[in-house]
Amino acid sequence: MQPLSPLDGRYASKVEALRPFFTEEALMRARIFIEISYFAALADEKGIPELKVLTAREKEAMQALVDDFDDKEAQKVRDIEKKTNHDVKAIEYYLQKELQKIVGAKFKNEFLHFALTSEDVNNLAYGVLISDAIRKVLRPELQAVITAIRAHATSNMKRRMLSLTHGQPATPTTLGKEMMVFVERLERQRDSLVGFQMCGKFGGAVGNYAAHRSAYPDLNWDAFGRKFIKSLKLDPLAFTTQINPHDDVAELSHIYVRINTILIDLSRDIWSYISRGVFGQRTVTGEVGSSTMPHKVNPIDFENAEGNLGMSSALFMHFAEKLPISRLQRDLTDSTVQRNIGVAFGYHFLALASLQKGLGKLTVNKEVLAEELHAHPEVMTEAVQTVMRKNGFGDAYERMKALSRGKRVTWEDLRIFVEKLDIRKEDKKRLLTLLQRS
Repeated sequence: MQPLSPLDGRYASKVEALRPFFTEEALMRARIFIEISYFAALADEKGIPELKVLTAREKEAMQALVDDFDDKEAQKVRDIEKKTNHDVKAIEYYLQKELQKIVGAKFKNEFLHFALTSEDVNNLAYGVLISDAIRKVLRPELQAVITAIRAHATSNMKRRMLSLTHGQPATPTTLGKEMMVFVERLERQRDSLVGFQMCGKFGGAVGNYAAHRSAYPDLNWDAFGRKFIKSLKLDPLAFTTQINPHDDVAELSHIYVRINTILIDLSRDIWSYISRGVFGQRTVTGEVGSSTMPHKVNPIDFENAEGNLGMSSALFMHFAEKLPISRLQRDLTDSTVQRNIGVAFGYHFLALASLQKGLGKLTVNKEVLAEELHAHPEVMTEAVQTVMRKNGFGDAYERMKALSRGKRVTWEDLRIFVEKLDIRKEDKKRLLTLLQRS
């Protein structure tokens, strides 16, 4: 069967690192992990005497069901689901057979998925998968991009360049400083990501442990649920409907939209620098820039990144706007939407790879930087009029405007103007040095 999405076709190898977290098989595995973890927690609960404590060997064998889960086992679940037409129930029936083999005669299948609703399993499974994907893959990949940008910033911190505001020549800056702008912005969002925690809901059909309490009224189910959710490294929700309200995914989506937006801004700026000739690109043997123009070395890595970041943000924005809304105690519109969360991360991850590749090919054209600055002496008028203000010229701005606005100004014009100024000697010397350097 041919893949419908390019993430599973053209780009499959590039997003391979995300497959352990966002495939259907990964979701099945996570559901199994939640179910057996809950079963083991019930077995450890003294207030449930009907269920015997599991031995270390039995717990180890149960964990192997998670660790060894592969496509062959996933197919067994799919076959059950064809009959049940219910994905979580299929997991329960699959585990009934598997746990019987492990626990034997003392296995109480009635305590598998005990008093739970599907969302108890699903939201925790998604929480674990998303948390692990961020920690193990997505955050390190983002850090790799930040590190690559910082490397360009550090090596070019004193590399003077012409800035453009409103597309027009403006006060000189340095290439390193402009790169550090993106480092600082991205690190701020990275820190938000570090501090972020997925939430967990675990309270039965309408979030109040009603079924649990009907069976064991003396057991503190609220405390049990909090402890269980925390054991999964998730933040427990105290009051919910049938579902996790998905405010956690909305918050996470907004973080990623901000990250994507900053990276789009970076991609466009570097694209412009390449267009100006400020950055060059190392050629790769065998690569072709254009099917008809042999000379072309196109900034395709930054263009691909921009496009994929846009795809990612479009999905994240939909998650943030849709998922926190559910009719009364629940509707099922969140289910089909959540299944696409890996797609949003996939396009983001694809863009990170493109950016790393593109950043690795950049070279700085020192001659272009010098030529641009030399071609625009008018950008020094801000420095001149500011020093004039320091020296008591109330009409400094107006005098520089009369000299330069809409006119062709030369370096010599500026030097002559400064020579005639009645200002402190040290200030005049500093200005003339600036004008000479340029």
